[in-house]
Amino acid sequence: MLYTGVTNDLERRLFEHESASPTSFTGKYTCGYLPYCQFFQFLDDAIAREKQIKGWNRKKKMELIDSFNLNWLFLNNRISEP
Repeated sequence: MLYTGVTNDLERRLFEHESASPTSFTGKYTCGYLPYCQFFQFLDDAIAREKQIKGWNRKKKMELIDSFNLNWLFLNNRISEP
């Protein structure tokens, strides 16, 4: 599962995904790993990008991640570092 979403607090959102109940969507599909992220100054731009990516097929999403993070390293710990 490649989850795409928008948040104004990435560290908090990652915690919510990592600690999700096994019966929730993110818990069921293990959506707690972050291989890619983008930052935007304006919420409207972030929402437009989210909608664009959600419209892509899995292959195109994987190519986007590959272009940024070829080894698919999880960025979770990097987000919470000072």
